[in-house]
Amino acid sequence: MATLIKEWSKLEVRAVVRFLFSKRTKPSEIHKQIAETFGEGAMSRSRVYQWCTWFGEGRTSLGDEPKSGRPKTSTNEENTTRVDELIRCDRRMKIREIPKSTVHEIVHDTLGYWKVDKARLHQSMTWKHPSSPVTKKFKVQRSAAKVMATVFWDAKGVILLDILPQGQCISTARYCSTLDRLKEAIRRKRPGLLRRGVVLQHDNATPHSANLTQQWLQRYGWEILPYLPTVQTWHPLTFICLDP
Repeated sequence: MATLIKEWSKLEVRAVVRFLFSKRTKPSEIHKQIAETFGEGAMSRSRVYQWCTWFGEGRTSLGDEPKSGRPKTSTNEENTTRVDELIRCDRRMKIREIPKSTVHEIVHDTLGYWKVDKARLHQSMTWKHPSSPVTKKFKVQRSAAKVMATVFWDAKGVILLDILPQGQCISTARYCSTLDRLKEAIRRKRPGLLRRGVVLQHDNATPHSANLTQQWLQRYGWEILPYLPTVQTWHPLTFICLDP
């Protein structure tokens, strides 16, 4: 990666453009190398293409062509230095707050300031300069994803805690598989309960009321205690196994 040159002149940048153009380098690649070497504000993409066109037409001069009309009097060194000092003292200064003296030309063309952060493509709140330090970007880290757990208990305590893999949710097939594990947990932790019969209460969520789930419950003869959503003492996700 090229070392960033912080101090440069327009003639130096144009000389590099001419050199690379003579090597048959594409304008897009020239702009990329200019940005990497001198900074984003050294020369815009359109300006690189313009200079490549001029060099292709036989131009050899790197200086600015004299313009017709009134001579420049406001973009002298004194005014340029004054505008530069104003901006460096207050990077949030609006351009209309600077005394008018072809300010736009001094700020943008002579000093090379801009208010568009080209790396982020949105309007910046402060003036940028080719020698301004690169803004550090904070890496956004994803927060920990939620996991879902199913808990079954009775008056004696928790019988089964079933935690789903991260990013998964309870489906009918998964719930029936959980009921299989619950049946085995009851056999180990509550001897005799399966023989006497299990009374289960769960809400009317789709995995609980699906045909596959109902067939499982009927196959093993488990009784379903009606769910009363108006009873505020029971949480909607409560699973209770009762010993009849």
